[in-house]
Amino acid sequence: MRRVTAIGTAVVLLLLSTSARAQGTSPASPAEGYNVHVLAPHLVDGRVMGPYHHYCKVLANDPQIVCLIYESTQPIAMLVQVEYIMAKKLTRSRVSRESWNKYWHDHTVEIASGRVQVLDLPPDKAKEVADLVSTTDGLIYHVYFKDGLPTGKMSVAQAVGHKPLSDAAYRASGGH
Repeated sequence: MRRVTAIGTAVVLLLLSTSARAQGTSPASPAEGYNVHVLAPHLVDGRVMGPYHHYCKVLANDPQIVCLIYESTQPIAMLVQVEYIMAKKLTRSRVSRESWNKYWHDHTVEIASGRVQVLDLPPDKAKEVADLVSTTDGLIYHVYFKDGLPTGKMSVAQAVGHKPLSDAAYRASGGH
């Protein structure tokens, strides 16, 4: 537990050092701070899609992280997904196994697959981010578009390689 807290603190400090707060000013809006860049594919409606560009912000050291997800790095890229990344100690104690299996995924499994890349950071800092995120579960909302317009429809995307947990495995991981 101490190692995770230290890593979480290191990630938060890294993020703050590149934000407006580190320059002695307050952030202009809640949109500031989405500066951890991660690349990963997702499973949408049973199809592997992406890889998607995640721009993530640490909100709490539990950790609690939110990622704004785009199909490209172009300045005019449309926001197509949002991922909520929460500490397993939070999700596994508050989410039923059935709901977890349907909507959530384990970042330990996803990161171990080798499909996730932490970009724009030195290798040692990228590893710290990956180590921290491997202590979490993720929930991805995917927004559908037609002819460049959002349709009002959405679904929950999944990590490629998501493995539903048995009742025994879920309980062993802190689930109820």
